[in-house]
Amino acid sequence: MKPATILIVDDEEHIRLLFKEELEDEGYTVDLASNGLDALDKLKRSAYSVIVLDIKMPGMDGIQTLAEIKKINKDQPVILCSAYGEFKQDFASWVSDGYIVKSADTRELKEMIRRVSGV
Repeated sequence: MKPATILIVDDEEHIRLLFKEELEDEGYTVDLASNGLDALDKLKRSAYSVIVLDIKMPGMDGIQTLAEIKKINKDQPVILCSAYGEFKQDFASWVSDGYIVKSADTRELKEMIRRVSGV
């Protein structure tokens, strides 16, 4: 079975690299984008099992990016990721498939990926 492919979208390089390493250790194929425009460009060229999307990014933020992702593919699973836990309630009714608080402990991220991707 082909491994799930995950796109990590975050403006912080150390977060992108941490998530990439942790998820590749789990057997996932991981692609990286440093901003929303880069993510949309990649999404037009590749299919992803899940997109992990930072909310606070310069230029096009995660909410704007999420809206554009859903225009390209309304069924695309997206997990919003933020260092700010207070966003969680605000996005409960949003169109993302999950929400996690950004952390160096990636257990919650891995569990959410399994839940929304089915792998």
